[in-house]
Amino acid sequence: MTESHPAPATSNSAGNPHFILEHTFGYTGFRGDQEAIINTLVAGDDALVLMPTGGGKSLCYQIPALARPGCGIVISPLIALMQDQVEALRAAGVAAAFLNSSLGYDEAQQIEGRLLRGELELLYLAPERLLQPRTLDLLARAKISLFAIDEAHCVSQWGHDFRADYLQLSCLHQRFPEVPRVALTATADQRTRREIAQRLDLANARHFVSSFDRPNIQYRIAPKNNPKRQLLQFLNNEQQGHAGVVYCLSRSKVESTADWLQQQGFNALPYHAGLPAHVRAEHQRRFLREEGVIMVATIAFGMGIDKPDVRFVAHLDLPKSIEAYYQETGRAGRDGEPAIALLLYGLEDVVKLSQMGATSECSEEHKRQERQRLDAMLGLCEITSCRRRALLRYFEEELAADCGNCDTCLETPATWDASEAARKLMSAVYRTGQRFGAAHVIDVLRGADTEKVRQFGHDRNSTYGIGADMSANEWRAIARQLVVRGYLRVNAEAFNALQLTEQCRPVLRGEETLLLRTLPKSAPAKASGRDVSAGAPRAEISAEDQPLWDALRALRKSLAEERGVPPYVVFHDATLREMLSARPRNRDEMLAISGIGDSKLTKFGEPFLALLQEFEPACTDV
Repeated sequence: MTESHPAPATSNSAGNPHFILEHTFGYTGFRGDQEAIINTLVAGDDALVLMPTGGGKSLCYQIPALARPGCGIVISPLIALMQDQVEALRAAGVAAAFLNSSLGYDEAQQIEGRLLRGELELLYLAPERLLQPRTLDLLARAKISLFAIDEAHCVSQWGHDFRADYLQLSCLHQRFPEVPRVALTATADQRTRREIAQRLDLANARHFVSSFDRPNIQYRIAPKNNPKRQLLQFLNNEQQGHAGVVYCLSRSKVESTADWLQQQGFNALPYHAGLPAHVRAEHQRRFLREEGVIMVATIAFGMGIDKPDVRFVAHLDLPKSIEAYYQETGRAGRDGEPAIALLLYGLEDVVKLSQMGATSECSEEHKRQERQRLDAMLGLCEITSCRRRALLRYFEEELAADCGNCDTCLETPATWDASEAARKLMSAVYRTGQRFGAAHVIDVLRGADTEKVRQFGHDRNSTYGIGADMSANEWRAIARQLVVRGYLRVNAEAFNALQLTEQCRPVLRGEETLLLRTLPKSAPAKASGRDVSAGAPRAEISAEDQPLWDALRALRKSLAEERGVPPYVVFHDATLREMLSARPRNRDEMLAISGIGDSKLTKFGEPFLALLQEFEPACTDV
């Protein structure tokens, strides 16, 4: 066995992180904590890194792996995504590979041989593969530069992405005590951070907690009011031809929504754990490699997705926690370009999630924690102040001023004195025995003539018909806000009955004025009717630049198809935009474009320079 390994297309022999950043990855400067994290690992120390999606986590372990002698081992939970990550590294001139069950015996043997001969700089493994005794013995015979544990929140048994294999990764410290380790995640509150450090044996690791803020994402949250129409309006008005993810709570809703979107002319694909593995893999491949694909999915999809040009994430059901919401919305706008996170929610979501929690086999403590997280998520939906400030505050980060790029900042929510309406609803809940769900209580309030109302004699109730002046949608909005504020609760163990809480007494007595959001009387206004420039999907291409822009994208697509890789592996949209603006005329000017390193210049520079030359006369003629 030899400890040396051949240099990639760009020489990193000096082990200088700045040299690697510029010549391999094509960037001129580090962002945020990147340099400090990299220096920590290069020095041989451990690190725990919390950095938002799109913040540049991968460079934090890729550059130290290239700067230190040996091969960096990356533990990633999703086999299907390793290929694209490795292809992107290879395009940058890095000797990278993966070992997983998709490889045949001979191919796996070849990669193992390359590892032992020192010919690899980065090797991706799934945790279950790494933990096999044979793999650990293989690594013990190789020169390892570092271990990177990606998606480290999977170690948390409180989390929604828990993976049992992650609990055993503490063995790396015991088996390889001299090799630095870095655990990375985009989402973790204080409790999850402590759990990561404890379970991965990173007690002495240096912690790096970057800002959770993703200022390029515009947060919009609205009550459900014909959600299909709301989604269609959003897609037609703002997202034509853009890639995005639509999250649904159930598998059946995923499939029906994907079918419906296809009928509306969108390139939409379903994804959930109940689909055959080959179908999931094919849909994920198409989402990553084709442009303008909309993935309709359960939370089974998305972790580790490295597609930079996702322009929107839409939730048609309420996420069960702010952690889940933050992580899922963070899959939009990884390239730093403007993106939109749209959430549509309703009281039925609260009922469904509460019921799922109440009937789960988890401990009572776990159920209590999950209920608290759901309450926090509901609170984010119903606030009338800046959503980004509330979101960041949940992660113990304070924003100095309102963000100006969420729906409550762009259009200040109107409030109204809902004290009298709340008293009517609470009285109806009480007079019907606190045994019925929202739909029946609202029927009583509005004086509906239904069999159920007559069966229980509620047409003779003193609250029957006292709310006939308001629509069912308006009453549902009031009920939802009263549940969120804690004046009512949904008892999942009593057929989702609405019940009063102690907090409602001052309102019922007329001692407290209750201000709620103004009720939605119609569908939300079109986004084009208000100033949403900060969250526009992307800056418009001028009419005179459009032909060159289309040609650049077509060339990128052609080169990607030739190599069987996603277009963004060739160049990100941001790189093409800078190319469109700067119009480089030679290799030196091309190398100055962000995202173009030595290897990509060698592979793709000439075709793009030739294309730009074709457009040069039209650009310079007077």
